[in-house]
Amino acid sequence: MKGPLFYSKILLFGEYGIIEDSKGLSIPYNFYKGALKIPKKINVSSKSSNKILIDFLEYLNSKKIKLDLHKFKSDLDKGLYFDSSIPKGYGIGSSGALVAAVYEKYAFEKITVLENLTREKLLRLKNIFSIMESFFHGKSSGLDPLNSYLSIPILINSRKDIKVTGIPSQKTIGNGAVFLMDSGQTGSTAPMVNIFMEKMKKDGFRKIINEKFIKHTNLCVDNFLKGDLKSLFNNTKKLSKIVLDNFKPMIPKEFHNLWKKGIENNSYFLKLCGSGGGGYILGFTENFEKAKKQLKDHKLEVVYYF
Repeated sequence: MKGPLFYSKILLFGEYGIIEDSKGLSIPYNFYKGALKIPKKINVSSKSSNKILIDFLEYLNSKKIKLDLHKFKSDLDKGLYFDSSIPKGYGIGSSGALVAAVYEKYAFEKITVLENLTREKLLRLKNIFSIMESFFHGKSSGLDPLNSYLSIPILINSRKDIKVTGIPSQKTIGNGAVFLMDSGQTGSTAPMVNIFMEKMKKDGFRKIINEKFIKHTNLCVDNFLKGDLKSLFNNTKKLSKIVLDNFKPMIPKEFHNLWKKGIENNSYFLKLCGSGGGGYILGFTENFEKAKKQLKDHKLEVVYYF
């Protein structure tokens, strides 16, 4: 048995901001994917994934979500596992894809992508996914599994207002790009979110988040969707600087200077991909060839061409 494929996602804008009700924009990233499978022959990686799913089943037993847990258990007894190429701890939704796959296979009264996806249905799905994914990192917004499940861009206007959206079609190959840079280390969501929540208790930090960080996050979302590149790079630069000045614990130390250099010479602007602390770092540049030369010691993957 092999289930349908579920893809990784990239939160282009909204990391940490959406906790405080900023806008957000999440897109599927089809380079990495995963599927539920029952193995012909059990090996080390399928066994380790199967064990995580057994713990996940135990967690779901205590939640009021309409899933066929009897069938889930029966498949787990046959060795069911999540076969995935999505790197864990990289900020691109590895647990989100797993949650989406489990919901798709075992949900009663399943909401599907073929339906008219009203705001109410999207919020209901997001709430279900939030409960399910919280098993993996403490408190989930439910956005990652939602994006992986629907496999279409999602615009978050506020906690209660989310919708599927179109994004400007990208050039086959352009000068500008959104790219991922590999930090070479994994991050973990829960500790990073805890640091953020602690910092939010301080008036000065909270003021910066509410007056600057959210403002430029919202502008970046609007600029990107309208295809207003001049304003987008201007606001992404400001956002990159706010993150460097206020989110240092979420940026691996060895990237602080690189981050600063991009802002100073206008060649690229870096931001967090997911919760940070490692994994991928997201980059925006008007000239990818120039950025590539300056970041030649790092592995880059283009996500979107301007």
